[in-house]
Amino acid sequence: MIRGGVSIFIPAYNAETTITGVVDRIPRQLWDSVNAVYLINDGSRDRTGWVIDEIAVKEPRCRAVQQMHNRGYGESVKQGLALCRVDGCAYAACLHADGQYPPESIGEFVAVMEAENIDLLQGSRIASGTALSGGMPRYKYTAGKLLTAVENLVFRLSMTDYHSGFLVYSRRMLDGIDFKRLSNSFDFDLEVIASARAAGLVVEELPIPTRYAGEKSYLNPVTYGLRVLGVLIRYRAGRYRGVFRRGASGQEGLPS
Repeated sequence: MIRGGVSIFIPAYNAETTITGVVDRIPRQLWDSVNAVYLINDGSRDRTGWVIDEIAVKEPRCRAVQQMHNRGYGESVKQGLALCRVDGCAYAACLHADGQYPPESIGEFVAVMEAENIDLLQGSRIASGTALSGGMPRYKYTAGKLLTAVENLVFRLSMTDYHSGFLVYSRRMLDGIDFKRLSNSFDFDLEVIASARAAGLVVEELPIPTRYAGEKSYLNPVTYGLRVLGVLIRYRAGRYRGVFRRGASGQEGLPS
């Protein structure tokens, strides 16, 4: 059992064929520690909304969150974090609805965070050595390597994969991060890392397997790369120093 429990949130856009499989992959032994699983439909154009309603009927700890309009990846993650903040969980894990990230690893991640007092733990596809064999396109692999070298220089870390969306947050991160100030797009995750580093919090990574199964990506690599560079410039300029609110009560309301 995980003291305080863990909550999971899954942003979903046009994921009617994959999101059920993601929920099914959550290990049965982990369910004893799960406070809630938030299934966040980000204005999907397919039957994702209907599918997550069906999942919530079958599993009471799954909560369907219906956003009627597409608000962007970052906004959906903010919604998930806000829900986790108020439900009392000790840890919050972000999964993606396409099945790319492993629900099976959540328990291991939480155990390492508890043992090593880690504030934010990211899954690394590169550290596992499975990036290319797992189907990551070579251009993403190469571009990621180049960006990671620059990111390590700026953040003064030794990470191998800043661009995985598999993140587990501690209670201190949930209570302290003013995520409303961060991006609504795919660079939200990197801004979270920048905010944690600016506050002197502990950011680490663990290997995860790479799984690309032909799912459709909604990320424009050129635009994303420019956004990453923007985060690094803002970090060097000190723009993230006030995003983490020390002593925050954690009682802030949900995003409107």
